[in-house]
Amino acid sequence: MKQALEQIKLTAADALHKCGELKELDALRVKFLGKKGELTSILKQMGKLSAEERPVIGQLANKIREDIEGAISERMKEIKAEQLEKQLQAEKIDVTLPGAKFHLGKKHPLTAVLDEVKEIFLGMGFSVAEGPEVETDYYNFEALNLPKDHPARDTQDTFYINENILLRTQTSPVQIRVMEQQKPPIRVISPGRVYRADAVDATHSPLFHQIEGLVVDKNVTMADLKGTLEIFVKKLYGEDSVVRFRPHHFPFTEPSAELDVQCFACHGEGCRLCKGEGWIEILGCGMVHPKVLQNCGIDPEEYSGFAFGMGLERIVMRRYGIDDLRLFYENDMRFLNQF
Repeated sequence: MKQALEQIKLTAADALHKCGELKELDALRVKFLGKKGELTSILKQMGKLSAEERPVIGQLANKIREDIEGAISERMKEIKAEQLEKQLQAEKIDVTLPGAKFHLGKKHPLTAVLDEVKEIFLGMGFSVAEGPEVETDYYNFEALNLPKDHPARDTQDTFYINENILLRTQTSPVQIRVMEQQKPPIRVISPGRVYRADAVDATHSPLFHQIEGLVVDKNVTMADLKGTLEIFVKKLYGEDSVVRFRPHHFPFTEPSAELDVQCFACHGEGCRLCKGEGWIEILGCGMVHPKVLQNCGIDPEEYSGFAFGMGLERIVMRRYGIDDLRLFYENDMRFLNQF
């Protein structure tokens, strides 16, 4: 039995020396010291020994148990130290390596120009108003002097949710809401997304942006409208910009006009950019129709006003010489990094 105990000690020492994982180490502990382990199996045979041999063998068995337990504890420390060293080596940071380069974001060209437009009008005393993109038929059409049987509705290509709910085709509904909620004097711009059922091509999109403006006060005239828009164009495109107003028709303004800017490329001579006309149309405008004022509870005998509306994409395309509207929405970094 003494030889068997000594053999267990040697076998355990050799196995612990070869052990490299904590799971293996626990398995060896069970194998040699567990309830059904090799050492326990030997001790169960002590009943066969004489009274003189039992104390000697018992003392030896306890000494071997202590030695094995000590060896397991030491080997556990060694394995943990080895694993920590491997982890430190794997996670080692070379502080001499260059750091990762962060790519800083920049404003989208639409956002950059919109912010510039806002600053121009804020500088002239305007405030910014917003409204819902899902609108009622009343605010999008009827309140703007476009009753249900009006022929201009046929050209709107509207996204209807139901008979009376739709995606707004313009930001003019915001102006109606402002006039309903605020007494004159009123001076606001209403930028935002609008929706029309257009096929996607170089100059059309079912989603685009508009910036509309509204001024309502006593004694507002067409001269105020022209002066305001001339200042805007010169601030946006430069002091040497030349503008002209052409008569037009909009159901919600009377009289109405379109504002053209002299072509920046040919200065009125005619070129590919302006399609040989020498002028580029950028917005529509006019004096607010008396019916629109009445619909909002404003007395047209006491107050008058002007309104204008422009497409943000069109302004940005003219600003940077971009010929395809789809570039604004494709998220192509080769395009966006140019701005």
